[in-house]
Order: sequence, then C-alpha cells, then structure tokens
Amino acid sequence: MGNDKESGRIVVGIDGSAGSIAALREAERIARTTGSWLDVVMCWSDSASAAGQSSQAAADLENAARQLLQDSVSDTFGTPLPEKISTSLVRGQTRQKLIELSDGADMLVVGKRGYGGFAGLLLGSVSRACVNHAHCPVLVVNTAQDDESH
Repeated sequence: MGNDKESGRIVVGIDGSAGSIAALREAERIARTTGSWLDVVMCWSDSASAAGQSSQAAADLENAARQLLQDSVSDTFGTPLPEKISTSLVRGQTRQKLIELSDGADMLVVGKRGYGGFAGLLLGSVSRACVNHAHCPVLVVNTAQDDESH
C-alpha cells in the first residue's frame, strides 16, 4: 500500500454514499495535514453467488464496486490522485474488513451512515462496529443530512 514507516496511515471506508464521501474528504484533509498515507477502502461481498447466483454475477459485483471506488475518489480529488493516496477494493464484510485494516493504522475514518442504514439509528452498524472494535482511534464523520434527520 505504499506506506513507509516514517509517515502515518489513515484508513477511510467508503461506499459511495454522501456520508462516506464526507468521510473521504475529512480523512484526506487530516492525512494531508499530518503527512500520512491515506488508504481509501471499499468492501464488496459476493453474497449473491453464495445464494446460487453465477460466478459472473460475483464478477459483475466486483467490477461495479471497483468502478464506484474509482469514481468516488476521482470525483472527489480529480486525476491524477494526490500523492500518498492509495485505493483498495476488499472482498468481505465491511465492518470486519475495516476493523482488520485498522490494525497498525493511526486512524480509521467512516461516515456516520452509509447505504443500507436505517434513518432512526444514531450510528450505522458499520460505524458502530468500528467504534467498538477497531485497533486505532475512529473518527465518525457527520453530514448535514445526518443532522437534519434528528
């Protein structure tokens, strides 16, 4: 992931939602200020293939996730990407993978709620799991939309 031991590492989990893009912007601001590497992570799951879907369906899901990751990062920062930013597409359950990737990181950044969240929850299930189980400090980024829903 291009990380040297002299600079820190900040991991940010995104899913393309407004909350995750707000988290991405805040994580990049912190990384730039501290001289840290920023690892932008999107997780995808092939649970559809486990339910009897074809391997092509899993490949389509992976490709869609890869495109969403690239679009989210390039729409936010332009191309080429700023220095010290890497992207990772990770297969597996989002909360589990972000918690694993938090090991050795200086900070994990997530949005308050992403896609699939329930409007009444103060924190989404992924952000709650990260706060409770990550191996580093966690920043949960709020958006104006989050404030308006309460």
